[in-house]
Amino acid sequence: MSRVSRAIDRVEVIFDDETLVADAGLIVPATLMVRLGLERLVNQTVKLKGRVGGALPGRKILTLVSAILTGATHIDHAGRLRAGATQAVLPFRVMAPSTLGTFLRSFTFGHIRQLDRVIAETIRRAWSLGAGPGEAAMTIDLDSTICEVHGKAKGGAAYGYTKVLGYHPLIATRAETGEVLHARLRKGSANTQRGVKRFADELIARVRRAGGTGVLTVRADAGFYNWDLINRLTRLGVAWSITVNLNPSIRTAIAAIDENAWVDIVYPDGGQAQVAETTYVTGGGTTTSWVSVERNFTCRASALIRRRSMRTSTGRSSSTSPGQNASRFSVAR
Repeated sequence: MSRVSRAIDRVEVIFDDETLVADAGLIVPATLMVRLGLERLVNQTVKLKGRVGGALPGRKILTLVSAILTGATHIDHAGRLRAGATQAVLPFRVMAPSTLGTFLRSFTFGHIRQLDRVIAETIRRAWSLGAGPGEAAMTIDLDSTICEVHGKAKGGAAYGYTKVLGYHPLIATRAETGEVLHARLRKGSANTQRGVKRFADELIARVRRAGGTGVLTVRADAGFYNWDLINRLTRLGVAWSITVNLNPSIRTAIAAIDENAWVDIVYPDGGQAQVAETTYVTGGGTTTSWVSVERNFTCRASALIRRRSMRTSTGRSSSTSPGQNASRFSVAR
C-alpha cells in the first residue's frame, strides 16, 4: 500500500472480465486515505473510550466508508470487504459486520459532532494538497433531500411534505466539483428551513478554515427564502442567490421591466432564456432589494426570481448595482 500511495499517478484500473466486481476501484480511495492520514485522524478525534465497541474507531469508520463505496446498503454488506483479496488493497484492518453494529450503537450525538470535526479536517487536508479553491471564487449549493427508509421504528424517521417515510437532511455541496462540504441529518418531518442558520454558520466557518479565502456565493431554492438566513449570510460576508416565490408584488415588478432590458443568456440543451434586473420593496417599505429575473421560453413562460443584494432605505448597497447583468447572471443560474 505504501508503494501505491507514492505512485498514484501511475495507477490505472482496467476491467477485462465481466464477472469481476468493482472492489479494485478501492485502490484510489484507499490511497487517498493514506495520504490524508484518515485512520489516525479518526482515532485521535472520536473518543469512545470505555464504551462497548469503541476501541480503534478509525478502522471501523473506514470499513463503513469503503463498504459504501462498493455499493453496500446495510451493515452485512461490509462482509464483502473480507472476501477474496480485497483486504490487500485497503490500508486498514477490515472489521466484521457484527463488530460494526456494536460500534455504531455506542455513538451519541456528541460523537457525531466529533465526526463532523473529522470531516472538516479531511477537507482542509485535501484542499491543502491542491484540491481546494484557494483564493478563487466558489459557489456553494444549499439544499435538502429526502432519504427514504423502511420501518417506522427507526429513530427520526417520519413523513414530511413529500409523504415519504424517511429523513430530511441538509446538504451543502461545492458547485464546481460536487463535493459535499457539510451535512446535517434531521428527522423526516423537519421543515426545510429548520436549523439552516446554524448550518450556515458552521458551513462558512468550515470553508474558511479549510483555506477557501475567495468570494463565496450560496445558492438555494425558494424553500430557503428567509430573511433570517439572508441576514446571516450577509453578516458572514457571503453573497447569495435565493429563488423567491412569485407573489402579486413581484409579478408587478416583473411586468414593469422594459422589454429592452432583457439580456439573452446561454441555456442548457439549446434552450432559450433571458435575464433582467429590477427592484422589490420589502419590510413594509423599509428595504429595497435588487432582484435578478430569468424567463425561460423553452420549458415554460414564467420567471424565476433570485435575490442578489440588499439596499436599505438610506441607499447603502451591500453588493453591486444594476447594469452588470452579464458578469453576474452566470453565478445566479
